[in-house]
Amino acid sequence: MVINTLTVLEAAGRSDVPVARGAALPLLQPVRAAPHVHGVDGLGNLDWPRSARTTDPRHAVELLRDVLRDAAATGEPVSLIPLAPMTNIALLLRTYPEAAAGLREIVFMGGAAGIGNATASAEFNIWTDPEAAAIVLSAAGELGVPMTMYGLDVFYDVGITLEQARGLGGSPSADLARKLIEKRSELYKSDGASIGDGGAVCAVIDPSGLTTRPFPLRVELSGSWSRGRTIVDTREWSGDLTSEPHGPSLTVVQVAAAVDGARYAGLWLDTVK
Repeated sequence: MVINTLTVLEAAGRSDVPVARGAALPLLQPVRAAPHVHGVDGLGNLDWPRSARTTDPRHAVELLRDVLRDAAATGEPVSLIPLAPMTNIALLLRTYPEAAAGLREIVFMGGAAGIGNATASAEFNIWTDPEAAAIVLSAAGELGVPMTMYGLDVFYDVGITLEQARGLGGSPSADLARKLIEKRSELYKSDGASIGDGGAVCAVIDPSGLTTRPFPLRVELSGSWSRGRTIVDTREWSGDLTSEPHGPSLTVVQVAAAVDGARYAGLWLDTVK
């Protein structure tokens, strides 16, 4: 993931963005990869030239801590957009909770109010390290950090057609974007592909394109068939639910319910061009 991040930033002409290595493993379980989706190299097996740039000497948690401390000091809070398992974010918020003062919000790609993809219940990013996701939810609730879940319920609703993708080119970033859409289309035998995690970034840039609803949220950690599921509590709590043994989650998350797919697709295309 570190090599791919450096490679994509170089293609985008943003070698000024610091990149640091984070945790090598999830908190409690082995690493789970998805080469059948992302390729053996994690970048669609495109054989794209790799960046020779080195990483920041700090651990990713320390880099995040320093960025957020600076943000708090300058009064310019940061939006944090986790697009992978949240292991490093969990370590950050438990090790350096004061760093949360530099956070405007956390908008994460992960979870689902409906069905999963890693299992019938769980979305891949949460399933890969559910303990980390649970810790981030708890910490955000305790520290007053607003959270938005950009999950599978909207993930596939922002698509780029092959025709649109083939109109991209002329710069390394546009060429890379075009090749990735073409590769995904080939993999799924379709006429296009979703921008995937990019939708969560669009939601921060243009939040009015995303419809959300606030719900208490928990992560299932022990179910045989449901480990890693994001439990979106859509019940009406104004009535008598005295039989509920757990009570509502103390962390209320804005859960994405609908997205303006054409709007975000246009934003993505304009950006990579």
